[in-house]
Parts: sequence; C-alpha cells; structure tokens
Amino acid sequence: MQELTEDFAGHLAQGVTTLATCWQVKRKDSVTLYFTDHDCDLVVDAQTYQAASAMGVSAVSSQLGMSVDNLEFDGMLSAEAIAEADILAGRYDHAEVTVFLVNYADTSMGKLALKTGWLGEVRLHGGQFVAEIRGLTSRLQQMVGEVYTSTCRASFGDARCGKDREEYTFTGTVTAVETAYAFEDSAREESGDYFAYGLVTFTSGANAGLSMEVRDYVNGRFGLFLPMPYAIEVGDAYSAVAGCDKAFATCVARFDNAVNFRGEPHVPGTNRILETSATRSR
Repeated sequence: MQELTEDFAGHLAQGVTTLATCWQVKRKDSVTLYFTDHDCDLVVDAQTYQAASAMGVSAVSSQLGMSVDNLEFDGMLSAEAIAEADILAGRYDHAEVTVFLVNYADTSMGKLALKTGWLGEVRLHGGQFVAEIRGLTSRLQQMVGEVYTSTCRASFGDARCGKDREEYTFTGTVTAVETAYAFEDSAREESGDYFAYGLVTFTSGANAGLSMEVRDYVNGRFGLFLPMPYAIEVGDAYSAVAGCDKAFATCVARFDNAVNFRGEPHVPGTNRILETSATRSR
C-alpha cells in the first residue's frame, strides 16, 4: 500500500486538483527518457520531465487476482522525443516504464504511483506510435515447463546448447547492397545456407550496434527477415553468427552437437499416428 505525504493526500481529497501524469521509460541500453502530459516541463526529484503535448496515457486498468493489468500510451513521432528508427531498431523492446501522478503546482508533495511494468507491443501507423505497457503480473503468465518437439528447444550458444558462439561468429564488410534487408559480401567463403537463421550485427555505419535475424544466405548474399532501420552502405562492417534451424540433421552435420540436442526427433508425431496402409510411404 502506498504511503502519501500528508500534503499530497490532502490535495487529492480536494474537489479541484492540479495533477499531472509523468512517465519514465528506461531502455535496455540504459537510455532513460522522461515525459509529462503537463503543458510545460516539470522537475521531479531533480529530474526534468519534458512536456509532450503530442503524447498521452490511457486510463489505467487494474484488477483483483492475477489478471494482467494494462495501460497504453501513444503519441506522434518526433526527433526530439521518440524516433521511428529507434522503434524499428528495437531500442524500446521490453523497456521498463514507470507512471505516476504529481501535483504540478508543487512537485515536492511527492508522487502517486500508477503503474510499473514493461513495454510490450509497439505499433506504428501514420507517423504515430501506440505502446502497450504490461504490468508486473504479466511475468506470472509465462508458461513454465516444456513439451516434446522434433526441433531443438535450446537457443544456439546457451548453456543447454553448450556450443561457444564465438567459434561460429565471423566478421566481414558489405560489398554490395540490394535493399534495406539484403546485402552481399563477396569475400565470404561459406557455402549453402550456413548463416540462414543466424544473426547479423552491424559494427559500423548507421546501423552500428543493431542486429537482425538472417532469413536466407546463399554464397555471400544475406537476406534479412526485416529491413534495417537505417540504410546499409557499402563498407559497413558486420559480424555474423552461424545459423541454427534447430533441426537434428543441422545439429549433427554443422555443429557436431547431437549429445546436447534438446528435442525428440525420433518420437513419432501425429502424422505417423494417423497413417494408414493407403497413406504410408513405401
């Protein structure tokens, strides 16, 4: 239960109040942004919260029990606040958000916390973004346990996989650009689909520090699942991690790691159960 200062509690009990909503967005890269729906900047706890007239917060919905609380905030994209390229680059994925009320006439009265959570889905439409904030109870909605699958349930390079990602990470330079999601490196010697379902991370250029999954790879050409937020240029440096499609055959042939395969490729599936003498392959 929140403890309010006597002055703030008295202010809330009045028929007319001077309240403003403030929200703090802390990204995974430690960049923190501060906003308020007031018509001018507010200083709260020695931190300046920028007035964002084009941004707003929806009504907070909280329920008894373990139901997931929800809240949305939206606004127009602007270079001074939240840039579209930063959203597309995933810099706001799973950012921590804190929303609270203050008395804008006297911020020293303290704060009334409304919600603490993480950003979920961020939607872009016509130059406007809408971000869903998931409350603390959303963490308790995650599935615990595993099911039998023919593909591997481990992530390449994690503790269960056991392989060292560094051994399968290669560096290179872009020699040709097709589109925002396809480029070539003529110096690559890996053949076949070696980097398909792997990860490319740019280490120089406008996309430096940003990563994207590889959809397909053929003889030095990388096709990405989604376009990079900034233009890829010839000469951009990158690192690429070998791809793992989580198939048993790939685990054996490419990584020689059958002992750590976290799937059940030999367990009959529903297709085998439904087989008849007429449909069974010979």
